[in-house]
Amino acid sequence: MLLLLVALILALGGTMSLQRAFAPLFGLDLAGGTIVTLSPVTSNNQPPSQESLDLAVNIIRDRVNGTGISDAEVARSGDNIVISVPGVGQEDVVKLVGTTAELRFRQVLGIAAAAAQMPTAAPTPSGSPNGTPAPAPTGSPAATPSQSAGSPDPAESGSPGAQSGFTGGKRSFSVMTNPTPAATPTGSAEPSAQPSDKKGEKGDEKGKEKGDDKGQATPAPTPAAPQPDDPMAGIDPTGIDPAVIEQFKKLDCTKKDRGQGAQDDPTKQIAVCDAEGAARYILDKAAVVGTEIASADSGVAQDTGEWLVQLSFKSKGGQEWGKVTTTAFNSQAPRNQVAMVLDGVVISAPVIQEPINGGRAQISGTFNQESANELANQLKYGALPLKFVRSSISEVSSTLGADQLRGGLIAGGIGLALVVIYSLLYYRGLGVVSVLSLAVATILTYQSVVVLGANAGFRLSLPHIIGLVVSIGITADSFIVYFERIRDEMKEGRRSLRAAVEVAWVRARRTILIADAVMFIAALVLYFLAVGGVAGFAFAMGLTTLIDIVVVFMFTKPFVALLARLKFFSKGHKLSGLDAERMSLDTTVRTTAPREA
Repeated sequence: MLLLLVALILALGGTMSLQRAFAPLFGLDLAGGTIVTLSPVTSNNQPPSQESLDLAVNIIRDRVNGTGISDAEVARSGDNIVISVPGVGQEDVVKLVGTTAELRFRQVLGIAAAAAQMPTAAPTPSGSPNGTPAPAPTGSPAATPSQSAGSPDPAESGSPGAQSGFTGGKRSFSVMTNPTPAATPTGSAEPSAQPSDKKGEKGDEKGKEKGDDKGQATPAPTPAAPQPDDPMAGIDPTGIDPAVIEQFKKLDCTKKDRGQGAQDDPTKQIAVCDAEGAARYILDKAAVVGTEIASADSGVAQDTGEWLVQLSFKSKGGQEWGKVTTTAFNSQAPRNQVAMVLDGVVISAPVIQEPINGGRAQISGTFNQESANELANQLKYGALPLKFVRSSISEVSSTLGADQLRGGLIAGGIGLALVVIYSLLYYRGLGVVSVLSLAVATILTYQSVVVLGANAGFRLSLPHIIGLVVSIGITADSFIVYFERIRDEMKEGRRSLRAAVEVAWVRARRTILIADAVMFIAALVLYFLAVGGVAGFAFAMGLTTLIDIVVVFMFTKPFVALLARLKFFSKGHKLSGLDAERMSLDTTVRTTAPREA
């Protein structure tokens, strides 16, 4: 165990060296930063709704503090939103939150798995029995549009899985059609006056005719088998910017940072990830922007009982929507999909079952009430639910926080010194184990804070410092439980020190684990239910609780077992803390007690 602990410390130290990070990052109160106040602006000059403000707070919080531990705070103050970002200047904060990420609708040009993988065979584009590459999204219809539009099964109608052996997120298998009167929305969206059954039949007939005609055409030459790790396998590069293809190949959507909050250019093709990190996409230029959405609501289809999302567009948006859905309908998979991009990631990429004119559409698929409401809200509030203006922006000095930190460190140092003095006076030789265990816990805590800061944006603030100082008592409590168990076994006079160490550990570890589990659960609940400084305190307390378990199991117990082999402790020296006087044992009892080898 001791060797494993040394390996862990060396591994964390090596990580710090590789990343050239040797000091922790500090939060707003310790390092300064910037505070921006956003004020909402409504078209009718009326106060904004509470729902729209809460949604705006959530969107901005995800943008500035995706990991939840960087000490950036987004909070409401009346109708205003106050954003506090530590360690960042005004220009960077304005760039981060000053621009509004806008929902955009883009045709899908290619899909691949989130990261490179090794296929079993060279894939070919779906929907073409001869293995011909898919045509460009513009111009002539696809070879077999009926396969992408008429099939009710998304897996057969251009899903990512059918296209390149890849299974995307659940929303990638959704389909988009004109709304039917059978749908009962939960919101205010009204179904289209024109039902979609006739259009669907016409679309099927039209697709079959095109498929028959295309079937007589001379097949194109089969493309060369792609490399096993080539994400462009099965994707037709026609009409795609080569620079975007290179970006698509390098894109790794398995990482936590998948481009959330990125500001994409609507006039350019892009390569992005989906929100779940399950797929990467090549998308065409933006065809429709989120500001053209008039309404979006979730509802239940009366005939099937499935949840769906209905949306309607404004006049100009409806026209552009009709054009992009017509192009997608007349294209092969995966170009028969239209992706919805919000904050730099794809939130949905439904298959287009038919050209959608008239400015109304509905999205169906594997939705439940929660996921349908979530997508409806994302569509309804395309970028942010409100337009905001920066009413104030100011930089914060760390002078006050530095003074408080100095006072907190002094208080923590005094507390640590008292714990050390108490351990040495009461446990004597065993107190050395307490001191060394606290030193190991300090090293692990410091390394963890530095590594988290370099990799997850973790920043130390005053609440974190408080949580770390409180952990001194938690760690010392574990030592006391174990030492008292050892002394209890020794007082019985029937065991040697080496035997007492092992028996006491079996009894003590259960108590230590239960106490730490209770503390960790409390920290976990507090972290998820609280925000700001309270959440920071809970995170630090949970981190140090885990470190306490590591130290007790990997250092304290093995180290005590080694000390038990020394005559200084096994013979009960007066300074060992295990002498007969301190054990309150009768000399006769110690003399006649059997000894164990």
